[in-house]
Amino acid sequence: MSRLFKYSTLLLLSICMSNSAFAQLASSQDDELPMAFIIGEHEDRYEKMVESCNTHLLNVCEGSMEDAYYFWLKMLDDIETYAAEKDFEINGIKIWMTVYWNYDGSIKHIVYYPKPNSRNMDFEELTEFFDGFSKVYKFPKQSTSCFSHYGSASFPSYSHQDQGN
Repeated sequence: MSRLFKYSTLLLLSICMSNSAFAQLASSQDDELPMAFIIGEHEDRYEKMVESCNTHLLNVCEGSMEDAYYFWLKMLDDIETYAAEKDFEINGIKIWMTVYWNYDGSIKHIVYYPKPNSRNMDFEELTEFFDGFSKVYKFPKQSTSCFSHYGSASFPSYSHQDQGN
């Protein structure tokens, strides 16, 4: 009976919780994840975060692939600028990465995986670098919820050439 009462109470609480309360609960689980990490680490918590943050950059850009691509390249360029400021050698790094942003454009998480043809390095250093970048970077787009983009990144990105700079 006690177990039934606990499950019933939990079910009732989940039904009664507002969307914002549910979002806060999901966010607290996200807070347990590091700001940056390699895909495959923290798998259970990562899967829960992916489920709760399922809006894509393309949706935030109102379906404009051109805008989504522009903002992605702009962020890659900003990563290179930050690397230069921190004297971090990023050239030769090739990764798959997913960036999760909070609704306000601040970075929630950067999750990445090195490509086989990436420059060999201590990827803990790259994780620390992305952690630092995440704390200072603000994406120029905002949304009503968290959003993400999965893509490929190679450095140098030459993104500044594609942006008409």
